[in-house]
Amino acid sequence: MGRASYWLATVLGTGYFPVAPGSWGSLVAVVVAGCLYRFVEEPGMPLFLGFIGSTILGTWASHQVASDLKDSDPSRVVIDEVAGQFLTLLFVPVTFSALFFGFLFFRMFDVLKPPPARQAETLPGGYGIMMDDLVAGIYAGLLLVLIRWWGVLS
Repeated sequence: MGRASYWLATVLGTGYFPVAPGSWGSLVAVVVAGCLYRFVEEPGMPLFLGFIGSTILGTWASHQVASDLKDSDPSRVVIDEVAGQFLTLLFVPVTFSALFFGFLFFRMFDVLKPPPARQAETLPGGYGIMMDDLVAGIYAGLLLVLIRWWGVLS
């Protein structure tokens, strides 16, 4: 199970990229969502299932890897970015502009960590690793809804 937890937590090794592994993890989620948009008639349910699966399995895998490395939030763990990015995109119909702005907004909130995201990081193990990104995903998703409501997002 150790190897499986590393593959999942690092999103098939994406977390080992030397520069900005979190951004690369988010980009994986955007590409998956874009493929769903392109090739699946109704991408909402697969995206939702991807969010649920990456959250549940990601919490387990990130906890395993963090415990193994004795690091509360290893930078190579990027499954949390995938879950947060999927959550961001659940708020609006998936279009190219939603993918683009959703990526930018999620990365912004993930880096800035406005309350309660920073506080969520202090939760134990995989919960803390995942929760701050889920909070960032909620903020980014709500901002997407707002700019769509204002007519900026198609």
